[in-house]
Amino acid sequence: MHPFLERLSRGPMVSSGAAGTMLQARSLPPVQTLEEYNLSHSEAVSEIHRAYAEAGAEMIGTNTFGANPLKLKKAGLSDKAYDFNYQGARIARAAVPKEVFVFAALGPSGEFLAPLGEVTPEQMYEAYKTVILAVAEGGVDILSLRTFTDLEEMKIALRAAKENTKLPIIATMTFDLGQKGFRTMMGVDVKAAVEGMIGAGADAIGSNCGRGMEEMVPLMKEMRPLFDGYLTAQPNAGLPQLIDGKAKYTQSPEEFASWVPSLLEAGVRIIGGCCGTTPAHTRRVAETMKRE
Repeated sequence: MHPFLERLSRGPMVSSGAAGTMLQARSLPPVQTLEEYNLSHSEAVSEIHRAYAEAGAEMIGTNTFGANPLKLKKAGLSDKAYDFNYQGARIARAAVPKEVFVFAALGPSGEFLAPLGEVTPEQMYEAYKTVILAVAEGGVDILSLRTFTDLEEMKIALRAAKENTKLPIIATMTFDLGQKGFRTMMGVDVKAAVEGMIGAGADAIGSNCGRGMEEMVPLMKEMRPLFDGYLTAQPNAGLPQLIDGKAKYTQSPEEFASWVPSLLEAGVRIIGGCCGTTPAHTRRVAETMKRE
């Protein structure tokens, strides 16, 4: 059994929060994509990883979320995809103690599969193969496919992961609560998502991003009866508010962590954060989990 899965079998784990939120808060030169900092300002990225580990995260995510070559193509940076992912993995692995697991944060391509878009399944597969091989070579322990809304794209990414590495895989999709219940932006319901991710080989599944803890708890309660494996929840720090012309997440670490007991009661095994969360949020989550 992989060490990460062995640790997960023993009880709940604390995951890190947002890397992008932290990078954007720093006085760094403007870039087209945050992954450029893996090459130009690696120490700033490294400091963020260390801060999450020091706050109590047992697993921390790489600064590679937007480094899919199909997404980078829009910025004219597709040729940098391997470097962004490889260096992102190396920075994270070097920044934290060996007992802290490093997961590759891999986001969606930003493109639609044909016939909605122009990308073929083969092209999508090759894009994910590129980033997966890069982060694996860079030394990550886990692959985390996150913030997906298209189940077919998720299945392709999972196949690329399964066929090109032996690393454990966490798969999370992003849902909103509407009149028809929880659905992704592409209309995928919870049952279809769970069955699709598990059927494609994910070792742990769940949700990230979304509208915050308030919707994450009932979402996890809906997922729990559908399978008996490992659930993960990584919500945003509430809904963003427009302050001084900028979208900011204002949910405090204390309020964010107040929902942790409800997530644990729902059977969630990995609790972390997404947009707007910081090491302060992680610290409160870790403290709350120790008390439970």
